[in-house]
Amino acid sequence: MQRPTLRQAKTIENVFNSAYWHLGQQDFTINEIRAKLERKTDNQQWIDEVLAKLIDNGYLKSDHDFAVRYCEMAFSNELGKGAIKRKLQLRGIKEAEIDAAIAQVMDEQNVDAFEMAAARLLNKYDNFYGTNREKVHAQMTTKGFSRAEIEHAISQHPAQDTLRSKLAVKADKVNLATEIIKLFNKGKGKTLILQELKQRLIDVSDFEETLYQLSLTEEIDFYRSCKNELAKKRYDLSDYKDKSKAYGYLSRKGFSSDEIKEAMALGDDS
Repeated sequence: MQRPTLRQAKTIENVFNSAYWHLGQQDFTINEIRAKLERKTDNQQWIDEVLAKLIDNGYLKSDHDFAVRYCEMAFSNELGKGAIKRKLQLRGIKEAEIDAAIAQVMDEQNVDAFEMAAARLLNKYDNFYGTNREKVHAQMTTKGFSRAEIEHAISQHPAQDTLRSKLAVKADKVNLATEIIKLFNKGKGKTLILQELKQRLIDVSDFEETLYQLSLTEEIDFYRSCKNELAKKRYDLSDYKDKSKAYGYLSRKGFSSDEIKEAMALGDDS
């Protein structure tokens, strides 16, 4: 949507009045006020004169003073360095000015970024049952804290044991037998299935018992599966190199040596 055209200033007093009005609403940087005045007039001499007088009379802060004031307010609201830097850069402050202001305020106010992160996290959460580690990291990163500061904050939180990863929360809802069958149907052997379940943080304490029960109902048969996986390939088992390749392939699929040997023996017979 295009901005409406402002009534253009006819005198330098009109430019002053526009600047005073904007600064009465909130603090602006020099570049921000300049941009607003350029919508009011194309007379750069008027704009430069107004800006100079505003700075001399203390109505408009230098970029350094603006950044210092912003840092003071931001740190008092438990905002981290990263967020401060992003916000000031968006407002046209140079990186060197921002870094200098952050360093000055942190020194003058004895700001400890690690302890500030810990305080913010404690104020935000009594426990972490309704969230997960990834969400906490994203929220704290948005507030300007580094990964090291976030991890320190978590380590200091009295309910840190209730903070779990998204993967771990999802794993709690998994049915072990169902997941085993899914992986089995993809042609994976026992050791590969176990490995993938562990990687997904699924509780595998009942893995062996679940496998046994599934084998009793014939929902799982690794000997049969190993044979089927071998049949999908065109290995010449009479050739030593091909036979070695076949063994390596089935081993990587998670099948045991007994299962592979039986599958190969059947392959030799066919």
